[in-house]
Amino acid sequence: MFTGIIEEKGIIKSIHAEGRSARIVIAATRITGEMKTGDSINTDGVCLTVTEFTPSTFTVDVMPETMQRSAFGKLKPGSRVNLERAVRLSDRLGGHLVSGHIDGTGLVETVRRDENAIRVSIVAAEEVLRYIVEKGSVAIDGISLTVTKAGPRSFEVSVIPHTQDETTILSKRNGDPVNIECDIIGKYVEKLCQAGGKKVDLNFLAENGFV
Repeated sequence: MFTGIIEEKGIIKSIHAEGRSARIVIAATRITGEMKTGDSINTDGVCLTVTEFTPSTFTVDVMPETMQRSAFGKLKPGSRVNLERAVRLSDRLGGHLVSGHIDGTGLVETVRRDENAIRVSIVAAEEVLRYIVEKGSVAIDGISLTVTKAGPRSFEVSVIPHTQDETTILSKRNGDPVNIECDIIGKYVEKLCQAGGKKVDLNFLAENGFV
């Protein structure tokens, strides 16, 4: 589990394609100090497992499912990625609960400055947008952000200067793909509301003493 508060921008050193899967070596310095084999690292929003590491690099294996559902196919040596280690239970939860299991990809539609902030509009599919709500949380390439506008075909986030400096968000251009993870709480609520085929509406709530 992660928080969406990025610790470091890593650099892709090499990508070794193995059929539909890949082995990726990533250069990093800040997060490798206490690293162990088997650690989970949120890499551009995707939870990956460390298989090898050195003081300045770590290696991950990316399975076909992840390559298909993420924007990893666009990565190349020299690409920068957002990195975050798994949260400790004793840590402050500075962002929101992020699982590292993305729901899909989107395309950057516009990037524009709004005084000290950067507003980024992202086009996404309906199965992603159904979980996007204004003022709700979303993880974009692993970054915990607040939705400032939600529409029928896109949504917008506003990025503060600190996040601009500490992440790869300023490198995004119109048409660039991004990994999207919606708020996990909304997905569980939807699943529970559908349980047993019962529609949860005002009548249902009244019958069960909630209204």
